[in-house]
Amino acid sequence: MSDTSVSSSVASSTRRRFLAACSAAGFGGTLLPGVLLGMVGRVEGQGAAGEGLPKITGAMIEGAAGIAGVRVTQEQIAMMLGDGETGGLEEQRGHVERIRGLGIPNAVAPAVVFDPVPGWMRVDAARKAARISKAPGVGGIAIGAGLEGTSDGLAFATVRELAELVRTKKVTSVGLTKMYLERLKRFDPRLHCVITLTEARAMERAAAADGEIAGGRYKGPLHGIPWGAKDLLAVKGYRTTWGAGGFEEQSFDYDAEVVRRLDEAGAVLVAKLSMGALASGDLWFGGRTRNPWNVRQGSSGSSAGSASAVAAGCVGFAIGTETLGSISSPSTRCGVTGLRPSFGLVPRTGAMALTWSMDKIGPICRSVEDCAMVLSAIYGPDGKDLSVKDASFNWDAEFDWKTLRVGYFKAAFEAPKADEEEKEPVGATAAEMEAYRGRVAGRREFLARQSYDLKYNVAAVEKLRAMGVALIPVEMPKFPFGSIVPVLEAEAAAAFDELTRSGQDGLLTGQKAGDWPNTFRVARFYSAVDYVQAMRARTLAVGLMAELFKTVDVIVTPSSGTQLSATNLTGQPAVIVPNGVRGEDAPVPRVTEDGAAENVGGPGTPVSLTFLGALYSDARVASFARAYQEATGFHRLRPGLA
Repeated sequence: MSDTSVSSSVASSTRRRFLAACSAAGFGGTLLPGVLLGMVGRVEGQGAAGEGLPKITGAMIEGAAGIAGVRVTQEQIAMMLGDGETGGLEEQRGHVERIRGLGIPNAVAPAVVFDPVPGWMRVDAARKAARISKAPGVGGIAIGAGLEGTSDGLAFATVRELAELVRTKKVTSVGLTKMYLERLKRFDPRLHCVITLTEARAMERAAAADGEIAGGRYKGPLHGIPWGAKDLLAVKGYRTTWGAGGFEEQSFDYDAEVVRRLDEAGAVLVAKLSMGALASGDLWFGGRTRNPWNVRQGSSGSSAGSASAVAAGCVGFAIGTETLGSISSPSTRCGVTGLRPSFGLVPRTGAMALTWSMDKIGPICRSVEDCAMVLSAIYGPDGKDLSVKDASFNWDAEFDWKTLRVGYFKAAFEAPKADEEEKEPVGATAAEMEAYRGRVAGRREFLARQSYDLKYNVAAVEKLRAMGVALIPVEMPKFPFGSIVPVLEAEAAAAFDELTRSGQDGLLTGQKAGDWPNTFRVARFYSAVDYVQAMRARTLAVGLMAELFKTVDVIVTPSSGTQLSATNLTGQPAVIVPNGVRGEDAPVPRVTEDGAAENVGGPGTPVSLTFLGALYSDARVASFARAYQEATGFHRLRPGLA
């Protein structure tokens, strides 16, 4: 046999073994065979490890040690460089380069799976059929001929109301779909909330839904309801851009699991909605997604388009994701309701990965019950996302929320304390003085807004007490939750490793210090040792938060603060609800420039309130949040778009 034949035979055998391993790992069906073979080809054909990279020197080690906060002697540096017999750092870099040569796709998760469940906790896996509220009165909703150009009443109806209209055949799914598509087209030039309309797919599925309902095959409350997907969910036949420059024409030949499940429920996907580039903020390659309450402001992110479209009455509901505030923040900014589920409740198969140990998929809607109905359709294991627990979400609209123990972070509902103001730098340059003045002004603005918003938080506490709730004061555990957050950045840098190394991160729209390109570069200096230590600290954090929720069933809190990072790190669910709209006397933003990232808050913009719960108690938390929402009615307020 010739050398060529032997080489070909070995390569073929390697490819077969590699594909078999991928299939056994559970992701072979989600990756194109060509991608997998390409990965193997790069490994087989690559040059020497580290080729083209500078030789590691003692000066490099000294510099790296300083960044890592480790002291090394010259003797130790010499040992780390290696002596020809022991490989040292050059050998270690060789291993790293071989792994890099695999070109691992974003869809492949690490072998280590984060589990937020303490050893003593038992997860309830008993599923029950969802019990939705009684049929609402829908006679007051104006229904126009054909629905196109109809009054806002129908466009802003809740999913529960729309479901009743569809079930009783007062409206058709085709009519609703045309209405929402028309509104998306009309308002998107101002909101920048759409990346791709899925019009052909939507009309086909809406017609199918109407046929099924006419034939007596009604699937439930999402049947025929138009919805929008954050554009990190794969949809076969359409591009999935992740909101990022360089990925504008990316597509996948499969549907994300959440999309597939909503298809099964009969929901109608009308649009891939905008998101901040690679799930950061509200700035994407098409511009900045806007807040319908003030279109000169961004909608916050990264579920920017999902919240904006729901707030503007452009979809019945939307799907967002959260790693560290990406459902909470845009829901607050746009005055809509968001449900961030417990970590491991909804499968992320077919969704862009940012941080495997923190990413969560959840609904953004007009009401809490809408969120509950959507979550009922999308939760549960799929056999591919290994982080998903066999935990139940048993929505019961008649659940007696008065049986719940309700706590609140008392200190968070008190007047904010002003920190000691930063002292003016001595001998500073003009640029340093400008930066100093900007920091001081920004801090003052933040405190003024907090002080003004306090009245909405206090009113919420008073309303809860008027509802008969005996609020129990509780405190956040004193723990450096924020110091664990670099694990997010490290995992994100790994998810987009090749983007940084190739220099293609320069195609991303945001290029400031807080944007991904710089964050990914900084994360490369976060050592594996420190990552493991942070994850060990995270184990302690999980225990502390679990202990907190032994004392209460629900915690009421402002939507910002330490709780946001803590609960995202430890996996607890959150329901974010509108809590009113700022009056004309609200502090005006210091920066009012159109689309400026600092243009936040001010007259006529929404505020929110958050309800937290223990792991996999999502249904109980949602029940309590719904009671507050029904008692206040803030979810019925609409932005003044014309």
